[in-house]
Amino acid sequence: MEIRTVHANGVEFAYLAMGDGPLALCLHGFPDTAHTWRHLMPELAARGYRAVAPFMRGYAPTEVPADGAYEGAALAADLRALHEELGGGDDAVVIGHDWGAFPVYATAGRFRRAVTLAVPPPGATAGGILDYDQLKRSFYVFLFQTPMAETAASRPGFFERLWGDWSPGYDASEDVEFVRRSIGDPANLRAAIGYYRAILGAAPSSGRHPEIEPGVAGPVLYLHGAADGCLGAALVKGAQNHLPEGSRVELVPDAGHFLHLERPAEVNRLILDWLGPAS
Repeated sequence: MEIRTVHANGVEFAYLAMGDGPLALCLHGFPDTAHTWRHLMPELAARGYRAVAPFMRGYAPTEVPADGAYEGAALAADLRALHEELGGGDDAVVIGHDWGAFPVYATAGRFRRAVTLAVPPPGATAGGILDYDQLKRSFYVFLFQTPMAETAASRPGFFERLWGDWSPGYDASEDVEFVRRSIGDPANLRAAIGYYRAILGAAPSSGRHPEIEPGVAGPVLYLHGAADGCLGAALVKGAQNHLPEGSRVELVPDAGHFLHLERPAEVNRLILDWLGPAS
């Protein structure tokens, strides 16, 4: 797929695109790239959508943002701006995995349909995020608050081990190669880690992006791998209670954190059935 660029919210975004029709934005997470949607995008295009997968702010070939902002409000502002600059209308849909899910929850009501994967809605994890087993899984979040973060993450095998722990049994060699091309440079790696520093307050909010209210305001399909080694499936139990009426939660068996890559046929079917044909 050809890489194109668009200027949105003060950032030059690179993106992959396929198909024609209503906009279907696909947002990736960490440590990942827009190539993560390589199984879904052709299916979206075949259903009549214009599938667009941007490289998130700071992930090359998207530029490192000059404002250095990685808080949730910045990501939501990016999504709104991409929707507008790419010509999306009221018929646009959005899909977000991992970090890509955060801005979807903030703006779901602005899209005809929304899908999130691997990160439960705000508030759903409060009861289990500090459980001992989950704290072990989340070691990297705390590591990333420290000055050792970039050195540790740049060591050989770090990303391979994360993918191996998070999606047991999945061959992530191609994906990790994409990741190294995208955030192998120190500036890009610092940007990717900046998301985590922003969420726990190690990097204070830039104040440059207005908060979006009221947050999730439209129905969402939430998908989670039953064998997720990043965020344990136990965290999904209360997810339905934190989503708007009409939403659905599906636990995908025999799949880990990167469920859309591990079980593409099943996950694509769930997503496409939820989105319906392009209008």
